[in-house]
Amino acid sequence: MRKFILNSSIISSIIGGFSVIQTTRKGPRDWRLILMWLSWGITLALAVGSVLQSDEDARELEGR
Repeated sequence: MRKFILNSSIISSIIGGFSVIQTTRKGPRDWRLILMWLSWGITLALAVGSVLQSDEDARELEGR
């Protein structure tokens, strides 16, 4: 769990999520809002994927 909390890509993705939430609450609701949520979801998925890949690579190096 610590590997997710302390990762800079996860932290920046969470901060970006707060920005999207604020835009949803106060901004206009049009097609750009959907793209913002989609973009944030992709960013979060990539951040989680990179953490998992790093962990897998580190475990492979330990096993050698």
